[in-house]
Amino acid sequence: MKPNVISLFKFCFTLLFGYVLALSANAAPAANTAPQGTLVIIGGGLRADNAEVWQRIVTLSGGKGARIAVLASASINPEKSGQSIITKLNQYGADAFFVPLGVKLPNSDYRKAAEDPAIVAQIKSASGIYFAGGDQGRITQALLRPDGSRTAALEAIWSVYRNGGVIAGSSAGAAIMSTTMFYDAKPVLDMLKMGVTDGKEIAPGLGFIGSDVFVDQHLLVRGRFARMIPVMLKKGYHLGLGIDENSAMVVDAKRDVEIIGYSGALLIDLSGAISDRGVKNFNISNAAISYLDRGDKFNLVTRAFTPSPDKADNKLDPNQPDMREPVFTNDILGNNAVLDLMGNLIDNAQQEAIGIAFGNPRDPYPDLGFEFRFSKTVNSVGYSSTEAEAYSVLKLRLDIRPIQLRQPLYRYK
Repeated sequence: MKPNVISLFKFCFTLLFGYVLALSANAAPAANTAPQGTLVIIGGGLRADNAEVWQRIVTLSGGKGARIAVLASASINPEKSGQSIITKLNQYGADAFFVPLGVKLPNSDYRKAAEDPAIVAQIKSASGIYFAGGDQGRITQALLRPDGSRTAALEAIWSVYRNGGVIAGSSAGAAIMSTTMFYDAKPVLDMLKMGVTDGKEIAPGLGFIGSDVFVDQHLLVRGRFARMIPVMLKKGYHLGLGIDENSAMVVDAKRDVEIIGYSGALLIDLSGAISDRGVKNFNISNAAISYLDRGDKFNLVTRAFTPSPDKADNKLDPNQPDMREPVFTNDILGNNAVLDLMGNLIDNAQQEAIGIAFGNPRDPYPDLGFEFRFSKTVNSVGYSSTEAEAYSVLKLRLDIRPIQLRQPLYRYK
């Protein structure tokens, strides 16, 4: 090749290469870019006067006048539910609006609505998205095509999130945050007794929090921590977060989790857990369970924990426990029972606590129950609040094994 031809070739190549670089620099973020937004995952039962949670949603969405798109797709009455949420958000300074997209929305074809350019543009104009409670299956039905791919509306929601917007959801709106969600779930104890089936008790969620963390809601009030574990085992999750009612987990782009609102969340870590396949019924050993109280922070990447300001200087001394009596409950799945047991154990001379779960003597397996054994290890840590009777509890060991109950369980004297 002649020298002048070679020079011309090099010149053209340089121009082309520079043009490609310029296009790359100005291109929109790729669909797989890590989201820059924030999640506000609410455990359900969010009260109108819970200013901390409502205000945080509005503030993260941009503050006064923030455009927040309300999707009440989960509700049996989307318009009524949506308007109620809009009123609350606007009371805290937002400019919220209703997105007419829902399986139960009258006189509407939700499949057409999910691909409607006008609705897509409406969603993209928002800096925050709010998913109302109800049936989470209706959310995925409205936003996923029959083949499981994302509708145009869902792509718009992801665009808001990727570009720094807020995705908030309560109850059903929290359930969709992980890649797997509860769908048509049996009662907690029945799930332990009879197992978990894809397409029945669980189904695909929308995965905003990522593929490595499982999310559940209404947690402490309904004893749901126990149903998280078999699902996590089945689907290969190591970390699970369960948030209680009238409370929220705020998860930012750095994957820092902050607990706000009335109560707290349970963190379940199965990275070191094992199951004995030789035992017929559900069992697990060496799971780790922690309680994150309001104001606490936890990073999902580094696993670093930061206590709330009222607990920062009040780490419990295991050599100076406040309690010494044995800790036991015969209804570990009851309202707040697991939280009470964990708090009573972490500040106790006792090294373990036991909770029992058993069902109705008329259910299909009346003699099958479960023992939940909580143990302190060298890694267990507790913090106590200086302002209230409240604990943060880190890394208790949890072992669950089946037990046989004698029938009848009791007799009249």
